[in-house]
Amino acid sequence: MNAPNTSTQLEPLVLERREGGVVHLTLNRPAQFNSLSEEMLVALQASLEAIAADSTARVVVIGGAGKAFCAGHDLKQMKASPRLDYYQKLFADCAKMMLRIQTMPQPVIARVHGIATAAGCQLVAMCDLAVAADVAKFAVSGINVGLFCSTPSVALSRNVGRKQAFEMLVTGDFIDAATACERGLVNRVVPLDQLDTEVAKLAASIVAKPAIAIALGKGVFYKQLEMGIEAAYQLAGQTMACNMVDEVAQEGVDAFMNKRPPAWASKS
Repeated sequence: MNAPNTSTQLEPLVLERREGGVVHLTLNRPAQFNSLSEEMLVALQASLEAIAADSTARVVVIGGAGKAFCAGHDLKQMKASPRLDYYQKLFADCAKMMLRIQTMPQPVIARVHGIATAAGCQLVAMCDLAVAADVAKFAVSGINVGLFCSTPSVALSRNVGRKQAFEMLVTGDFIDAATACERGLVNRVVPLDQLDTEVAKLAASIVAKPAIAIALGKGVFYKQLEMGIEAAYQLAGQTMACNMVDEVAQEGVDAFMNKRPPAWASKS
């Protein structure tokens, strides 16, 4: 499922393993703090596309190898090609990958054990859910090298308050995991040695629910956020109606009324 590795690195740029319906993707450039090189973006895009089409995949967990979660774009690679067309394509490819996280039917959880900076912080913000270790740190630090994190600001400003997001963007300062949780960038913060247990607990809770309802819900959740309230209610109402006539919801409601477990619960 991984895209071919066109770099000199011998191991895949994105490692994949499965635990039941949970697919774990690990960014695998530890020496470069898992920076998003061109090749890494291609590999991650390929993995996400394949998983999105796989009905046996129920949840995706994105993590990083080594000390960092993701340090953003590969500045060394970017500096080597100082052309407008190159940068336009790079940021377009990154946006395409980020948006795929949001449009795929499976919920995506960020497993953040270390620093998440610039586009790495953007990646956390674009994931549907995020669980962080208490030692993790977050920043949109491009401004420190004279590059305003414009693309990360799109995701960041849709997770945290405007003034909090803008402060991070114009100062480049780090925030700790507890602050990230308070501001809504991550869902849960736990000690590092409990991170995998907490991620597994969250993933299991999702896997226990019907896949069709999760996919419908994820789709409408993001669409309605960009709409006016009347259009949002219209879309949400139509989606709920379609969900309700599905046999999964019919069975779930019947089970609730008759005080028994739904039949699909044992199949999840």
